[in-house]
Amino acid sequence: MEEQLFFKKLHSLCTSKEIFDFLSSVEFMSDTMASGALQRISEVEVDGNGLKSPEGVLENEVFRALCFQFEFESSKLSNTGLLNALQALIKLRIDPQSTLMASLLSEGEERLGKGQLTVKNLCALGESLLELEGPSCATLEQIVNHMQKKAIEKWSPREIVMVYKILQVTVREGGQHQDLLNRLNSVTLTTVSQLSPKFTSIILNSLVVLHQSQAVSLVTALCKHSVKHIPCFTGDELVNVLEAFLYFERREQIFTEALETHVPKSIFTMHPQTVSKVMQYCCRKMILSKPIFDAVAEGFISNADRLTTDQIAEYIIPFGTLNYLPPSASSMFGKLETVLHARFSHFQPRTLLNLLHSCVLIQRYPVNFLPKIFSPYFLQQLQAQPPGLDRTATSQLTQLFLTVTLECPFYEGPRLSPKYQVKAFLTPHSSLDVHLLKRVKTGLLYLLKKRIYFASEVSTPYFYTVDIEIKLDEEGFVLPAAQCEEVHRRIVLCVDGENRFCVNSHNLLGEEAIKQRHLQLLGYEVVQIPFFEVESLQNCRKMAEYLQKKIFPHTYGLGC
Repeated sequence: MEEQLFFKKLHSLCTSKEIFDFLSSVEFMSDTMASGALQRISEVEVDGNGLKSPEGVLENEVFRALCFQFEFESSKLSNTGLLNALQALIKLRIDPQSTLMASLLSEGEERLGKGQLTVKNLCALGESLLELEGPSCATLEQIVNHMQKKAIEKWSPREIVMVYKILQVTVREGGQHQDLLNRLNSVTLTTVSQLSPKFTSIILNSLVVLHQSQAVSLVTALCKHSVKHIPCFTGDELVNVLEAFLYFERREQIFTEALETHVPKSIFTMHPQTVSKVMQYCCRKMILSKPIFDAVAEGFISNADRLTTDQIAEYIIPFGTLNYLPPSASSMFGKLETVLHARFSHFQPRTLLNLLHSCVLIQRYPVNFLPKIFSPYFLQQLQAQPPGLDRTATSQLTQLFLTVTLECPFYEGPRLSPKYQVKAFLTPHSSLDVHLLKRVKTGLLYLLKKRIYFASEVSTPYFYTVDIEIKLDEEGFVLPAAQCEEVHRRIVLCVDGENRFCVNSHNLLGEEAIKQRHLQLLGYEVVQIPFFEVESLQNCRKMAEYLQKKIFPHTYGLGC
């Protein structure tokens, strides 16, 4: 039978019994046909749990005859027959220590040493060695050295992907094989449009592992190409893509829009780790996507009992960070409280602190759990877990303490010991926009005439640093900033640049929202100066007029 007809018939068969019956009727098989038969058997008999019917396959006379042929005639096999058979037998979970596998591996490595393998053969051997021996296999280095000599421009997408996978485990620090990587990156750029979802994900993952930050054009092309594959990615593949977006600091609006379509449709079937990675991507990129967050809230309500403690935190923390309450907030936080009551002791101390701190950012107060958080036992646990009670942890603890003091007057449990309280909060996301601050100060100088009438970047006695402070006496006159007596009102200007808001949004981040809320509760008059209200003001006079309306709305205009 001609090989073409053989393979056409072979691929129409769907069970190992059908395949064995068919093989019994074939008078002659080349080694390529025999290895193809083994591959087809592995395709129909192996699933996610392994071999479906081990006895039905491994004890079958036809199967044993095929294995006998490959074991004792390995030196006569073609490269394709040898390596295809090796891959199929690995998939069928044949004992790696068996004489059959040893014979095939030995023959493959001998041909490698003699330089007899094509790029396709090298990739097949590399894939087999990775599966059998893992990254520590010394022969992989030999394969890469042979790859260096091949004409890379002629490689297929499958071969390109396999070389990335091999390089991923063989390249060490110090730029080893970077020349090959540079050539590979250049050729891959020309084939991006042909890449399947699986190949796109694998290559992006390899570029992350291999620290290929300089391959900007390739990364950009792959990230844009990944958009059309979002509905087709498996959970693990989408995680790889999201990790690449984070590692290479990419943010594509069309990618976010594709996620906004995909996640709400798939939330109840997506793996929790994939959902966690989507939320991490949104949180790190400060993307407040209401369709995604609303869907994740619904998913949490349904699936919280099946989530790990880390996944629970990864689902919830972005809501606080980005200062967003979904329509189902009441049910979501009710479910969170139930889970915390049932599994409180299962959480790592740092994870628990991050989770509860994120809740108070959006005015969800974990008062039932604060006695445990402020207890010496929990604080000792926190200290013992790296990085211990660092500045971030003590800032979060202090903000929890301040929140219950200001916003939960009914709370009568233990308080945070002063020795764990910071003098000033860390607010990494809310760093000051120096350029915007300078424009506001120039406008204030025009308005108030003298620099002594306002102070900038002022530390308060209440842990917060304010951007600008103006003091007024009882009659409403502005006092010198240095004066401490007869101060009747304190006005705080929050000069909010773009980095204090969710991206492409007027929604304040949670850290800034709680700060402004607390300052009001502490008696300050808070005046927000958001970037989007002042970016169009042309000169300092217009800025001064704007500031007067914001700060002194009941007084006459400038020059009146």
